[in-house]
Amino acid sequence: MSIFPAMRGAASLPAPHAGRTLAAGLLACAAMLGPVHGACARSAHAIAQQAQAAEDQDAIIATVNGAVLTKRDVDTRGRLFALSSGLDVSDDVMQRLRPQIVRQLIDEKLRMQEMLDRHINVPIQQIADAIAGIEQRNGMPQNALRNKLAEDGVSLTTLIDQIRVQLGWTQVLRQETGERGRITAADIEQRTEALKREDGKPEYMISEIFVPVEDPRHTENELKFTETIIQELRQGAPFPVVAAQFSQGQSALDGGMMGWMQEDGLDPQVVDVARKMPDGAISNPIRVAGGYVIATIAERRTVGHQMATILSIRQAFFPFDAPLDPENATDQQKATLDAANTFSGEARSCDQVEAQNKKLGEKHPTDPGELMLNHLNPQMREILEPLPVNKASKPLVSIDGILVLMVCSREERNIAVQTPSQIADHLLNERVEQTSRQLNRDLQRRAIIDMRSKT
Repeated sequence: MSIFPAMRGAASLPAPHAGRTLAAGLLACAAMLGPVHGACARSAHAIAQQAQAAEDQDAIIATVNGAVLTKRDVDTRGRLFALSSGLDVSDDVMQRLRPQIVRQLIDEKLRMQEMLDRHINVPIQQIADAIAGIEQRNGMPQNALRNKLAEDGVSLTTLIDQIRVQLGWTQVLRQETGERGRITAADIEQRTEALKREDGKPEYMISEIFVPVEDPRHTENELKFTETIIQELRQGAPFPVVAAQFSQGQSALDGGMMGWMQEDGLDPQVVDVARKMPDGAISNPIRVAGGYVIATIAERRTVGHQMATILSIRQAFFPFDAPLDPENATDQQKATLDAANTFSGEARSCDQVEAQNKKLGEKHPTDPGELMLNHLNPQMREILEPLPVNKASKPLVSIDGILVLMVCSREERNIAVQTPSQIADHLLNERVEQTSRQLNRDLQRRAIIDMRSKT
């Protein structure tokens, strides 16, 4: 990594544009006489306050190998968390978050510098897809997160920069893992045999937020931060959003979701908590090697044993030409409902549904993929559970169009049996996580970090 000398003294220099604004205002006031003088003095005071505020925002908190971290950077990241969590985060809570936000931003600068040293570039489309994924996991409409940021004056660049580092770091780890990232048939066979020995034991659909500890002898700041995050989660902050913002684990981009984990794949301390905590609860801070973990469990099952109903469906979407007003439907919307009703009564096969959706322009995908019945929302489950195979549903009206569904197949399957590709994914994730933590420690050890002011 390239190392640059810290620019000492830069924090004390006023922002040039702020100085010019203040000087111009004072010169204008000096030219005025009489009763205007009082108003002019107040104006000069206001200009001075604005200039001071701008200078405060540009105050340097730290330099990381010469790269500057300002108070504005920290404040903006804090506002991003408050907005994306949907909570009214108090000033007191934000103050408790600040030290960890600073540390996270320092780590991101180190990671970005490593990406640049390795000539790693993240395409903007990949970043856009990641933002869309965050929205989708949290039940937000498309572009809702971006629009909310714009409404509240937070630059989209703040979110883009964070996601760029997360995605680029994945590429760094892929390079760093190298040959260790190649999962062999022998590796998969070994894990398969281990799973057979675990047959009948519990496993967990678990998500985590990992907060690294800088100095194992002094963990007070990290513990305080972890407790603050837990408080926000228990008040309703979405776990995937908080994980994407603050987790330093490799599952952060997936909202902290680790997937199905057996007990031997988790830290022993996490296992002790997982056995006792109810599904959906937020754990207390769990001290593990290298930091703290906040865990939540969506569901649990027995290794090798979970029967589920798997549906294959097709759907045809009849679009409206304008958003529906139920009290004043347009002629096109009435005609669309008639067409959907006719099709629902006549369709007898999934091939017909597929052909119809293509004819309508495929505004919604014809095949949404295999669906697990017990994972569907209650409304959709109520529609699909009693629906016979090859029988079309009644038209389902929404604000932008009408959906007709058909079940193509229904089967009972043991979904607890992992495929070789799933096992390979788990093994790779474990190795990448180990590499990430080691490389983070190496970057911090080699870095020149100059802390300029307390947060």
